[in-house]
Amino acid sequence: MSEIEAALRGRRVLILVGEIYEDLELWYPKLRLQEAGAEVIVAGPEASILYSGKHGYPCQSDVAIPDMDAADFDLLVVPGGFMPDKLRRDQVVLDLVKAFDAAGKPIGAICHGGWILISAGVYRGVRVTGSPGIKDDLVNAGAIYLDEAVVVDRHHVTSRRPEDLPDFCRELIRLI
Repeated sequence: MSEIEAALRGRRVLILVGEIYEDLELWYPKLRLQEAGAEVIVAGPEASILYSGKHGYPCQSDVAIPDMDAADFDLLVVPGGFMPDKLRRDQVVLDLVKAFDAAGKPIGAICHGGWILISAGVYRGVRVTGSPGIKDDLVNAGAIYLDEAVVVDRHHVTSRRPEDLPDFCRELIRLI
């Protein structure tokens, strides 16, 4: 067992899913974190529902978001796609993100995933990156936008797009 695998064994990761999530931005971190030894739980608006990705790849939720408690996890991952625009309207999702943030637990958001953190109000004064399409939203929310493959600021890890996933996952693993 490698040093990284030993470090992630026993760690619990929560990944959000919903309709039209970005396929790679969910599956790459899920499989990479599992490979490194973490237990990965996928939470959607409802449990045991098959959600379609932006490119058609399905993902079944393990649990329902309303049943989740940040205290039970070491990391939250928020993929992009069109999913964040809908989930950001759900107060239960926003409260979950706020709980992770208040506890200083690592939160990873990639591409449009930052929309959820914007709506949760946790990016003010935080250095982040994200899809260039939400740059103005990030700045207007008080974040400090950097056009980089990955940005780590305290417990926040952010990336711009699927091509940044190797850097994104490396920093998630390093942080937890």
